[in-house]
Amino acid sequence: MADQADFAEQAMPFMDSLYAAAMRMTRNRADAEDLVQETFLKAYRGFGGFQEGTNLKAWLYRILTNTYINVYRAKKRRPEETDLDDVEDLYLYKKLSSTDASALGRSAEDELFDLFTDDEVKAAIEALPEQFRMAVLLADIEGFSYKEIAEILDIPIGTVMSRLHRGRKGLQKRLWDFATREGLLSSDDDKQDDDDVPAAVDAGGV
Repeated sequence: MADQADFAEQAMPFMDSLYAAAMRMTRNRADAEDLVQETFLKAYRGFGGFQEGTNLKAWLYRILTNTYINVYRAKKRRPEETDLDDVEDLYLYKKLSSTDASALGRSAEDELFDLFTDDEVKAAIEALPEQFRMAVLLADIEGFSYKEIAEILDIPIGTVMSRLHRGRKGLQKRLWDFATREGLLSSDDDKQDDDDVPAAVDAGGV
């Protein structure tokens, strides 16, 4: 059992990453600050039940995610404002589907993402249905394992894998369509069979 007196020392190093995650969730600076403040208050109150030696970052992210889902999404507080200037560049998205890349060489995502700026990738991520966006952010930006994401989102590992697969493919599809419209792909790329381009993610899903 953890001692509340040690909470600040152990939890404060995660403040910046929690704020960045809150920005991605709420898309609004004021709401992100409120979300992080509420997360730390809940974490402090519940710190006595935290098992020392386990993953504190994952524990904090579970509180952050649950608070967002239960409070902000329940109120449908989804501001149209997109205020992501404080969030670090999303260069890690160039490494999506890294498992496939390591097995097959340079992946389709790697090839495709080279065409885009970070802002264009951010816009494509924002367009993903929330359940897929959350899974992709936790995996590819925050670096959590399938098991950790399952615990944070309180869903089975199989559902995590499904959401990640569909989210990554949906992101690739959106960027591919954008590249096609903007003429960023060569004529040879444009003529690829439909089977070579992943299907778009719908708003439903696992």
